Amino acid sequence: MPPPVASLATSGLLLLFLVSAVSSSSLPLENGIRVVSAEKRIDLTGSIVKVFVTLKVENAASASDASQVLVAFTPTEVQHLAIVKATRAEGKRKKKAYNPLSVQESDLPTTPNGARLYSVQLSTPLKPGETTTLQVFYVLTHSLDPFPAEISQSESQLVYYRDSAVLLSPYNVLEQVTYIKMPSNRIESFTRVDPTSRAGTELKYGTYNNQMPNTYLPILVHFENNRPFAIVEELVRKVEISHWGNVQITEQYKLKHGGARHKGAFSRLEYQSRQSISGTSSFKNLLARLPPRVHSVYYRDEIGNISSSHLRTDSHKSELEIEPRYPLFGGWHCTFTIGYGLPLQDFLFEADGGRRYINLTFGCPLLDTVVDDLTIKVVLPEGSKNPQPVVPFLAEQHLEVHYEFNPIFMLAEPLMLIFAVFLFFVACIAYLHMDLSIGKTS
Repeated sequence: MPPPVASLATSGLLLLFLVSAVSSSSLPLENGIRVVSAEKRIDLTGSIVKVFVTLKVENAASASDASQVLVAFTPTEVQHLAIVKATRAEGKRKKKAYNPLSVQESDLPTTPNGARLYSVQLSTPLKPGETTTLQVFYVLTHSLDPFPAEISQSESQLVYYRDSAVLLSPYNVLEQVTYIKMPSNRIESFTRVDPTSRAGTELKYGTYNNQMPNTYLPILVHFENNRPFAIVEELVRKVEISHWGNVQITEQYKLKHGGARHKGAFSRLEYQSRQSISGTSSFKNLLARLPPRVHSVYYRDEIGNISSSHLRTDSHKSELEIEPRYPLFGGWHCTFTIGYGLPLQDFLFEADGGRRYINLTFGCPLLDTVVDDLTIKVVLPEGSKNPQPVVPFLAEQHLEVHYEFNPIFMLAEPLMLIFAVFLFFVACIAYLHMDLSIGKTS
């Protein structure tokens, strides 16, 4: 059982005192950087934690040009870190634009509290005396712990979330505030670090001034979260490319409810009669965002086709709403398969030198789900050679497969079919001219 909130607050104040004594020698290479203001917004309205951090950073007048800004994550956050993105604000007012920046894990040593540093590469160096605004967005998965770990059919789900009231940073932070957004008004408890306030579903920590580098003040929030904790334990996607104009996608899912485990018996009657009360933490449908111009869509499991699905298509997107054969409670599993076809011309391109590449979205089409294990199998046409997969995770979430293909091989399958039919007719003619009767020997 997690420690009481009061003890966490006490230990947090002690930790604040300890890390405040860190000497300036622990600062990174570009020690002219300081954070003038920081705003951290934590979105806990779903099963996936989304964090938005806005940093106004300044380079000291006596320092050299800064080509990077470091952001810090605790070891626990690194284990659950799914994606990190950063942008830089350029221009003023109506002409302001946010340009994407590269984010890489830094090779600098860890900070005294064990934090891992990531480097945000600036497109243009920050000159001495200049300020700039950065926005960092990152996603954490499996970071909400159900408590109690088991609940009955009619109980709501409560979860714990752990973070810091102040921004963990390798730089001095002059002014900082943290906002935490919950999915409902039911907040069982939360760590108070003055100044702390609550307004409806939102908690505010701060404003805190003049924080030393590497300051970390742990907080614990215990709140209600009945959103679907849909986890794809394994997804196997098979992509079959045919140069006759079609791309066939087959996706096999092993899905589970990753929330508090269900205890006791399940009553279908109670679930149907009081859906707003019974089974509030369960889910019974999922939404898949498919490419436009999808066709030949099917949805089935081990038993056969499942009719409880709805497909909505237009020129920009296709949405498939699916419903498993039974609602999923915490700890329950189900397996199913989704298949669909796509027009080849939407995804097949030709690069310089005659090489071809197929460009498909990398990831799971099911919205608001976490994929633990993803396997992609690409089946190329007969006669393809020198395949080369490209997965630019740091740029775009896409999978490109380059390969060489001679159009003459498009005749391979028709010729094989013609040859098979020819052999069949030859066999029929031979059978008709053979005398298989049993006669008497003379």
